[in-house]
Amino acid sequence: MFERLKEDIQSVFHRDPAARNFFDVLTNYPGMHAIWWHRLSHPLYKRNWKWLARFISNLARWLTGIEIHPGATIGRRFFIDHGMGVVIGETAEIGDDCTLYHGVTLGGTSWNQGKRHPTLANGVVVGAGAKVLGPIYIGENAKIGSNSVVVKDVPVDATCIGIPGRIVVPKSQRKTDDVRSAIAKKYGFDAYAVSDDNPDPVANHIGKILDHMHMMDNKVIELCREVKKLGGDVCDKAIPGLTIDDDDIVKAEQNAARDRTHRHEAFDPQI
Repeated sequence: MFERLKEDIQSVFHRDPAARNFFDVLTNYPGMHAIWWHRLSHPLYKRNWKWLARFISNLARWLTGIEIHPGATIGRRFFIDHGMGVVIGETAEIGDDCTLYHGVTLGGTSWNQGKRHPTLANGVVVGAGAKVLGPIYIGENAKIGSNSVVVKDVPVDATCIGIPGRIVVPKSQRKTDDVRSAIAKKYGFDAYAVSDDNPDPVANHIGKILDHMHMMDNKVIELCREVKKLGGDVCDKAIPGLTIDDDDIVKAEQNAARDRTHRHEAFDPQI
């Protein structure tokens, strides 16, 4: 028991630069206190002393502001930073070396019995105010951005942000999309959401429409080529080009595209 307590305290020093000394962590970290209370209530819950286990967990909630259901399974070196408002449901499973910030909910989306809360693999970090809902799986070393709402599985080493949560692909792992680059070059600007990481859903749908238009253009060109081989001349007339001549519109979109890129680069899921 004392070995686990020492391990918990050491994990605080590894993840919180504000921790000053052993006595400071022992007395002033409600996240640690909530975990220790859970270690008392969890075995009682497993042995079917459920009322007593729930009473202890409620006492811990009054004292720490952190609600951990005694049925939840928690691994080693788990750290709750600040902690106020954290809620962890009955069937939640948390691996080793995970970190939760204040306001996090590991909740359910169903009233049915059985597994209804998320599973966090080893090394997961969940930012302040995030909601991870349902019997989903968060892969090892994944990061959940602050105030995100995650309702689908998150793969290993991924970063998930937004409402609903979406996976952010690092720039180093992104593949160049030649088709979208061709669209941007053809129209002379970013074309409102040609970038695939734009958070605006309306802009993303416009981008999909532009993709469709580009594909149809290519099919029409190929069709005209085959008709011409057969002696037809239906494609001799030039199709008017699609261009944006208004300099103000072009500049406005170019600035918007730059702003989206800067916002994406500046994002930190732990803030």
